[in-house]
Amino acid sequence: RDLIALDAMNMMVKMYGEEIFGPRIQDYFRNGCLTLMEDEEEGGAITDLVRLFTDDEWGKYKVSKVKNPIVRSFWENQMAKTGQREKQEMIPYFAAKFGQFVTNTLMRNIVGQTKSSFDVGDCMNSGKIILMNLSKGLIGDINSTLLGMIVVNKIQVAAMRRQRQTAGERKDFFLYIDEFQNFVTPSIESILSEARKYRLGLILAHQYIDQLEKESKLSGAVSLKGAIFGNVGTMMMYKIGPQDAEVAAKEMGPVFSEQDLVNMDKFKGAMKLSIEGQPSRPFTLEVPRPWLDKTYIKDEQAGEAFKQLSRLKYGRAKDFVNREILRRIGV
Repeated sequence: RDLIALDAMNMMVKMYGEEIFGPRIQDYFRNGCLTLMEDEEEGGAITDLVRLFTDDEWGKYKVSKVKNPIVRSFWENQMAKTGQREKQEMIPYFAAKFGQFVTNTLMRNIVGQTKSSFDVGDCMNSGKIILMNLSKGLIGDINSTLLGMIVVNKIQVAAMRRQRQTAGERKDFFLYIDEFQNFVTPSIESILSEARKYRLGLILAHQYIDQLEKESKLSGAVSLKGAIFGNVGTMMMYKIGPQDAEVAAKEMGPVFSEQDLVNMDKFKGAMKLSIEGQPSRPFTLEVPRPWLDKTYIKDEQAGEAFKQLSRLKYGRAKDFVNREILRRIGV
């Protein structure tokens, strides 16, 4: 629970920045998350956080189920002694950070449910495929980032739980993330360093190194660039710009120079592998082009059938979910 609450807080800091989502708001958020998770019968969701601070009776009911002494102390001492004026200033400011998740019907119906319709750990252990379209044009910038970070976090937690399994029971599971810098928090370092042990393979794609240069806003956290170059074993690079080539050539030398990487042909890339923990000699790779293969048959009807089957097995009626959430948040 502590790990989930910490990662959830890191998500919010990444989206809003520490200047807006400062230490006091972080304290509210972290203790709010832990309070909701203490209720094992009814659970809670991110959309319940605002009600926890604004509905006194409902808040007392939730706090009554808290067993963690530190969390109880937050409510019984810190919040109980907070003046009315400070509450009037801080709580609306805190609540405003979650308005777009409550007012946006699509987001509310996804993050507002107390129980997920599928188990990520089961998907990993049984070889299932999870596909997510996080297009910013479809759901918005912040919503896309939040959903992506939630899924990455759930996969990380599920992978860490594999420590309860023997090495032989752990099945390979591969996580592919495009524009991954948008969906990771400082915990990426622990994922990268521990993933191999738990048979979680990460395939991370991005466009240029400057995307990784920004230091995390959380004090003491490593930079994303440092975490990637310090932990990733297998690397592949297509044609890149001169600035990136200066850094990449150190990874791909002496086989590839900066000029080689800048002038790389289309559909070719420079690659080096990690084999039993040791880097291979870099080599050239030509990627396949399946869209040119006329023998490949695209069956759109089969694709639609799979979508419908998945929807029937794992989905819930939208109207039912919407009514359930609105009732729970007190609307």
